[in-house]
Amino acid sequence: MLSSVAPAPVAAPSPGHAPAPRPVRLYDSWWTVAAAGLFAALALTAALWLSAHVRTDASLHTAALFVHLASLVLGFGAVLSADYYGVLWATRRCSLEEVLGAASRLHVPIWAGLGGLVASGMMLHPDLGSKLTLTKLALVLALTLNGLQAGLLGRRLAAATGPVGRGMLAWGGATAAVSQACWWGAVAIGFLNSNG
Repeated sequence: MLSSVAPAPVAAPSPGHAPAPRPVRLYDSWWTVAAAGLFAALALTAALWLSAHVRTDASLHTAALFVHLASLVLGFGAVLSADYYGVLWATRRCSLEEVLGAASRLHVPIWAGLGGLVASGMMLHPDLGSKLTLTKLALVLALTLNGLQAGLLGRRLAAATGPVGRGMLAWGGATAAVSQACWWGAVAIGFLNSNG
């Protein structure tokens, strides 16, 4: 799951004025990604707390289940598309610019799908005493953190000049592998929990 954010143009300072400081962006450094990861972990913890305290009736539960499935299709489908472009690039069937452009366009549906899964999952009464459910929650956290660092990877790839080195290739491959493992693992556990 890659994402790319193009650097904003910097205006030249007018004579006699100091340049305005550039705002800090999410994918500027590991520090900003780590801060976003901490915020995401706190948000997921808050969602877990809410899931234990929110009660839904049958109709709201059905609506939440529909949103949950639709969010799965949206987010996981976008991830599969982004990873497919990565495979096309690895097999030299498209350029890195095409991959980064596609990943950048898929950024919103990926995060919207993940957010929809978390929000709707709160209303599905997850069994927090189940080891499978706790494993799924760990996969969702890992998926979120992986997605955040993937944005930094996308920015570094977009800024790279010349051929992509082995380190970047390994980073990209590991990112895609973690993403696929987390999505498929969460889907499998969701299926098992729904039939258990």
